[in-house]
Amino acid sequence: MDWEKGISVSYSEGLVRRRALLLGAAAVGGGVLAARPAQAQTRPAQAEARPAQGKARSDCSKIRSVGCFEVLALRDAAGPFFLNYDDAFSGASGNDWAAARRIDPAAFGPDRTWHLGFRCYAIRRPGDRYTLVDTGVGPEGSPASAWAPVPGALPQVLAGNGIDLRRVDTVVLTHLHEDHAGWAVTAEGVPMFPHARYVVQQRELDALEAGGSEMLGYVVRPLRAAGQLHPVDGPVVLSGDPAKAGRRTLAGRRGDRIRVVPTPGHTPGHQSVLVEGGRHDQVVITGDVLVHAVQVVDPDVAYRYEADQDEARLTRRSLLDTARRERAVLATAHLNRPFVELD
Repeated sequence: MDWEKGISVSYSEGLVRRRALLLGAAAVGGGVLAARPAQAQTRPAQAEARPAQGKARSDCSKIRSVGCFEVLALRDAAGPFFLNYDDAFSGASGNDWAAARRIDPAAFGPDRTWHLGFRCYAIRRPGDRYTLVDTGVGPEGSPASAWAPVPGALPQVLAGNGIDLRRVDTVVLTHLHEDHAGWAVTAEGVPMFPHARYVVQQRELDALEAGGSEMLGYVVRPLRAAGQLHPVDGPVVLSGDPAKAGRRTLAGRRGDRIRVVPTPGHTPGHQSVLVEGGRHDQVVITGDVLVHAVQVVDPDVAYRYEADQDEARLTRRSLLDTARRERAVLATAHLNRPFVELD
């Protein structure tokens, strides 16, 4: 089954027709979160927790092999959010919360606190080159400092995993919230990854310009001045053969590739990353499409800080439905374990 098609949903009662959610060939789309912890992790990313019981099960490993690629989970920071979980989310039943607790027990702290990780992903490609997805909370004084556990540990985590900053040639920013783009530049405003193109959806940049976000001065303008900002519009193949998108070989496999797809709702230009090694050999790096396990249990549960909650629900449903059909593994930004397989 090919997925190079858009999903458009019409609202009743005169609501406007939503922008099509494009899912590329043989893959899934998805994105998730903006949150707030209190203590940074200063050691390399490690295996995280035990398999969970419930509607989903979590992979304990910090590395997944997908075709010719390796996907490494890198935790920049972790800690409690500034809102209790039942204040941050609406529409969840008691059964939903119980199921979410089985999927991600570490998310549930005392007095209804929500504990989460701030995670980035490195995709190791042939030739020891890297695509990095998101850059965490950043250094002391970054825009996330007002609410997140800065400084994050990403530079040390990358070094601990043998990743030279100069070998990162692509950085995908799923969206431009401060906890996902903090290490895009150094504290001095210089791009952290000197040889990388920074891939952002044009729709995200447009929304940022319209809203006058602090992230314009912190991230967008320095990257633009350095000639490293790389706006895209819609789904794009970043690595692999674009001609193979949607096409099978005689063995029934699509070409190994890395793609970005729009997954709007959390922010207008949110995007997710698909790492594909063939059918049923896929990882979806979701960004903030899913920010808590309760949204895996019920995709209609809304997160308080979604720009468009209706659009975010549609994106989540499409992501989870397609992931189940394709048996794709979710690589999440904020759950307390990186990889989640859906039943």
